[in-house]
Amino acid sequence: MATQEGTSTPQEHNPLEHTVHHRLRANSTIMQLNKIMVANRGEIPIRIFRTAHELSLQTVAIYSYEDRLGMHRQKADEAYVIGKRGQYTPVAAYLAQDEIIKIAKEHGVQMIHPGYGFLSENAEFARKVEEAGIIFIGPSHKTINDLGDKVSARNLAMKANVPVVPGTEGPVEKYEDVKKFTDEYGFPIIIKAAFGGGGRGMRVVRDQENLKDSFERATSEAKSAFGNGTVFVERFLDKPKHIEVQLLGDNHGNVVHLYERDCSVQRRHQKVVEIAPAKDLPQETRDAILNDAVRLAKSADYRNAGTAEFLVDQQNRYYFIEINPRIQVEVTGIDIVAAQIQIAAGASLEQLGLTQDRISLRGFAFQCRITTEDPANGFSPDTGKIEVYRSAGGNGVRLDGGNGFAGAIITPHYDSMLVKCTCRGSTYEIVRRKMLRALVEFRIRGVKTNIPFLASLLTHPTFVEGKCWTTFIDDTPELFKLVGSQNRAQKLLQYLGDLAVNGSQIKGQIGDSKFRGDIIYPTLHDSNGKELDVSQPPTRGWKKIIDEQGPDAWAKAVRANKGCLLMDTTWRDAHQSLLATRVRTVDLCNIAKQTSHALDNAWALECWGGATFDVAMRFLYEDPWDRLRKMRKLVPNIPFQMLLRGANGVAYKSLPDNAIYHFCKQAKKNGMDIFRVFDALNDIDQLEVGMKAVQEAGGVVEGTVCYSGDNGVYANNYTVLNPKKKYNLEYYMNLVDKIVKIGTHALGIKDMAGVLKPKAARILIGTIREKYPDLPIHVHTHDSAGTGVASMVACAQAGADAVDAASDSMSGMTSQPSIGAILASLEGTDLDPGLNGENVRALDTYWSQLRLVYSPFEAHLLGPDPSVYEHEIPGGQLTNLIFQSTQLGLGAQWLETKKAYEEANDLLGDIVKVTPTSKVVGDLAQFMVTNKLSYQDVQKKAKELDFPGSILEFFEGLMGQPYGGFPEPLRSDALRDRRKMDKRPGLYLDPVDFPSIRKELKEKFNTSSETDIASYVMYPKVFEEYRGFLDKYGDLSVLPTKFFLNRPEIGEEFHVELEKGKTLILKLLAIGPLSDETGQREVFYELNGEVRQVTIDDNKAAVENTSRPKADPGDSSQVGAPIAGVLVEIRVHEGSDVKKGDPIAVMSAMKMEMVVSAPHSGKVTNLGVKEGDSVAGSDLICKIEK
Repeated sequence: MATQEGTSTPQEHNPLEHTVHHRLRANSTIMQLNKIMVANRGEIPIRIFRTAHELSLQTVAIYSYEDRLGMHRQKADEAYVIGKRGQYTPVAAYLAQDEIIKIAKEHGVQMIHPGYGFLSENAEFARKVEEAGIIFIGPSHKTINDLGDKVSARNLAMKANVPVVPGTEGPVEKYEDVKKFTDEYGFPIIIKAAFGGGGRGMRVVRDQENLKDSFERATSEAKSAFGNGTVFVERFLDKPKHIEVQLLGDNHGNVVHLYERDCSVQRRHQKVVEIAPAKDLPQETRDAILNDAVRLAKSADYRNAGTAEFLVDQQNRYYFIEINPRIQVEVTGIDIVAAQIQIAAGASLEQLGLTQDRISLRGFAFQCRITTEDPANGFSPDTGKIEVYRSAGGNGVRLDGGNGFAGAIITPHYDSMLVKCTCRGSTYEIVRRKMLRALVEFRIRGVKTNIPFLASLLTHPTFVEGKCWTTFIDDTPELFKLVGSQNRAQKLLQYLGDLAVNGSQIKGQIGDSKFRGDIIYPTLHDSNGKELDVSQPPTRGWKKIIDEQGPDAWAKAVRANKGCLLMDTTWRDAHQSLLATRVRTVDLCNIAKQTSHALDNAWALECWGGATFDVAMRFLYEDPWDRLRKMRKLVPNIPFQMLLRGANGVAYKSLPDNAIYHFCKQAKKNGMDIFRVFDALNDIDQLEVGMKAVQEAGGVVEGTVCYSGDNGVYANNYTVLNPKKKYNLEYYMNLVDKIVKIGTHALGIKDMAGVLKPKAARILIGTIREKYPDLPIHVHTHDSAGTGVASMVACAQAGADAVDAASDSMSGMTSQPSIGAILASLEGTDLDPGLNGENVRALDTYWSQLRLVYSPFEAHLLGPDPSVYEHEIPGGQLTNLIFQSTQLGLGAQWLETKKAYEEANDLLGDIVKVTPTSKVVGDLAQFMVTNKLSYQDVQKKAKELDFPGSILEFFEGLMGQPYGGFPEPLRSDALRDRRKMDKRPGLYLDPVDFPSIRKELKEKFNTSSETDIASYVMYPKVFEEYRGFLDKYGDLSVLPTKFFLNRPEIGEEFHVELEKGKTLILKLLAIGPLSDETGQREVFYELNGEVRQVTIDDNKAAVENTSRPKADPGDSSQVGAPIAGVLVEIRVHEGSDVKKGDPIAVMSAMKMEMVVSAPHSGKVTNLGVKEGDSVAGSDLICKIEK
């Protein structure tokens, strides 16, 4: 409709006379009047305007300044603001009787429909309208006065012999009168506003303790909502049904009913779902209620539409409550609003064809009220901007909406109604299913809604049977086990918007990717040159033996194999060493099927555990367990191998033993096969915990020796090549003996720094092979010095069953040796790994492209570093240490840092260096360089120095017992009064309380999966931050990496597959200007052809205005606003002493009042708000210091 806003008078020329709309309406001859105003807001006037237009009426809307963008203003032919800006509060504007009538007279309005709520039940307004010569669409002012006062209505009902609930004889204004009633009738009672409805000014009280506060809240709320705080009191019935009868009366004393509706499903006495007719109501009760409702309306000389309300107890006894001038969900095919207007214009029921014999039921109808409330947070009203709005539709679905559109601002000034969804059908069950379908079709983003709750409600067995009662919602906590919309698209846009404004926030990223094109995937061929169909799973692979025959049979089969098997580390250690562990799940899965064919005879794929576990959550915002499951599904034939840090699991410190057992069980269950179990100090007690946990889980145990130092020996004697080292052949063989005694399926040799030279390799592996001829041996190294290929070939020749390698483009330097080079070195010998070299090289074409995508994480190492034989920095740590040194401003002192690493290792007693002990050495080295400390300085000043936490944890014994013991007196000097452990840390720890954690995660994150529990036990803080990120941005694992790391170009189109068959087509359209006031920018994307807008904080902006601090939910002393709203009352002052539960403040939001209570006893501090302040949810109100 064209909207006119101004001060035109009835005498002026009406430009609407010649519009298409006017000509269409002119065909109706029912109405002689031509202009109607609706004195209301939201969806109510829109509903009335539609009918009015069908009756050829011109429509007039009124609106408050705060409602100037409301949809009802746009749906009317004319719209006028109520008063001047600031003259009225948002609610008071719609209660400004004289101003509203003044607008109506100025603009030639002939009829005023008050809508429902606000002034609809105000007898004075009805009288003033009629005195102004305007028709009031509703009961006469006398009837409103008689029935609007619920006490008068009760008296009228009693005179007509209609049963009523016991209650006060008249209005109650004093607390003492309420107490007198409860002294006589007892509890429970219900306090109701005498001059209004809709649940406001209404409280159920069940005991004396809450009586006074409830009375005060009810009277305050009633006065705020209706301008009159008078209340009355009734006995409260437990579990009754709420039945309403729709009535129509004309000006000639005729009254008909349009049957009943069941309004039992309600919250805070406001209807949530209306059902017409009532499903579970005996016919005799229905007939009696309908007859009494009509008789009562006639006795009151009721005119126009009204609703007679009754309570029906569990014995089907019914009691009259009140009559309100409202309409219900239509189930008779009659447009009640049209009847209202025509009756007000003088038509009789008979003229309208509305005699009782002609009115019949037509199936069933449901009406759900969709509100901007958060059911998971006590139905707190939510405010903000609607970012996305897509409504339902289709056969039998009707929507009556107000502010339901994209861009609408939901304020705390009015009720939370967004849209009424009405569904009709022939049976109760058909309508129930239709309503569920309609609810699923809604897409509302930017504010929370009650749609998930409505879906839960409609699927509850009690609702399905139609047997709900008025407190059903409060009595049924399982309704709040909600399955809400994932809101995936809008959350994804929030991330992409932030990326567009602020660039990537992924820690460690420097610059953008060097390659942003489409990756070309390799084609594989069989031995005959025929192209392989990688969509079909391969038939060859070592996993089959593990699955069908078990770990022992697998170990025998490995020893019987003539060749030297290869394990590809590209999926874990290679990218950990070269690209800061940043390769994402999607990029592993994209090459998984080709890998399953090209490496079908591999020992395993090392793809999980170690640093990849926490980095997945910490920096990539992915679930490591989801990665494992996805990879397993795509690679069914090759065993998976992970890195398990003994008694640490995948954490950086020791955990209770039951945590390790639980973790290993989940890892095996979700697809892991081989567990490389090591301890950072080669502490056999620590190692045993992990090995036993894997044994119990049914996995393949690879008990592992961490190799440290350049330790060769001459043949047949124990002369150490490097006399400085304490880790000689005897040490390693003793360790192997202990591992074999515990029980292992394979032996791992883990050369973390790449210091195992070929000659030492032959001697070490040869000695082990000679002593343990049936034990599979698996060797891991890094190519830091450039000798990796030679060393791995030497190991194979000395009897190793498997060695580690990485795809050529991901090999060398701090990574593993080149798989292509090892293949070439063993090709044609008895040790041939049994892989197709052409296909292995084809795989590498993928990795050569992908490495360029991850170029922002490169360490930029230019070649081998033989000095590793001196500093012994593990390959994975070397790249991280370079990055950390740069971050700490030590980049220019890298050579000094490497030298300090040697000295730090000596200070700590020449320890085995692998995560987490390698970090201890690295932290001490950086500490020394930063503080310009020499070897001697550390020893002399140890009692005064504040060492990094990792060093103190090492000295305490939290990482186990080092071979040869701790260095003294350095340990004692550094620890001072801290404890010293002389046994493995797990013996000092209490077992993990898994039931408590399961309950905690369910409450915090609505998850209790065993894998989430395992993640939380390993990294509680990281898991919580990861889940917080998911709540904000959703699952980003579906986002292509080039758009995860790099901002898209303006106009660049890209696709994101949320799940199979659901693809988003996205395009960045524009980035808006910076708001100096908020420091934000609007970012515009096109999503599936629809323009979407997200608001992003510009991290580079300087914002002058300050927002209120937020309450820290983890600090019980901080009291935050539970909802967004206005503080109408402050009950305390700075320094007040309060007890737990004492009221601190009273808030009002969307006409609902809420008391903010003290969480515990104490003194009020930091009171930073005052009465009248508007606050957002979680804004800090004050602190309560104990």
